[in-house]
Amino acid sequence: MRTVIVSNIVSLDGFYAAPNGSPLVLNMDEAFDEYNRERIEAADIVLLGRNSFEGFSAYWPNVANAPADPGNRALSENNRRISSAYNSLCKVVVSDNLKISPDNPWAKSTTVIPRTATAAWLEAAQNEGDRDILIFASRIMWNGLLSRDLIDELHLMVSPAALVEGVPIFDVPASLNLMDSRRFPNSNNVLLRYSTRGHLT
Repeated sequence: MRTVIVSNIVSLDGFYAAPNGSPLVLNMDEAFDEYNRERIEAADIVLLGRNSFEGFSAYWPNVANAPADPGNRALSENNRRISSAYNSLCKVVVSDNLKISPDNPWAKSTTVIPRTATAAWLEAAQNEGDRDILIFASRIMWNGLLSRDLIDELHLMVSPAALVEGVPIFDVPASLNLMDSRRFPNSNNVLLRYSTRGHLT
């Protein structure tokens, strides 16, 4: 049975992004890249919200085969492998109005489902295999799924930054069970892995 996993970076004080919506204030270092590569290579479906899909499909498809540039971490081996995995995996986007252009590099490997169909789709997909269903970014979408107890695990990469204000990572209360914590060599990030026990009402 597949596990539905959210993998996001978050500030020390619980923010997903700066007030302007940019997550680039967080410490997206080599450890962050390495863990994202681990997660996507353990999945065979990536589930995304509309905004994340549009941003990712504009950025990731060409990374794998970009010309060599040893000084550019964006083109590291981890990021090239993430790009290759994205390009080959099934992408599913939760949106009521997204129309994917035929010239989008991921058009043939992406399915769009309406929000009302998400629970039924997840139930069927979880029973069809044993590799992960992975959610990167897509905060609005996965908070909606969390509120309906449709997320199995949250993997939060905690960045050593206190933003004080910004976009909070949670929109709904949640009760979580710590499964594991992990540090990475040469990084101040800490990974916290939680299982969900249902949101608090």
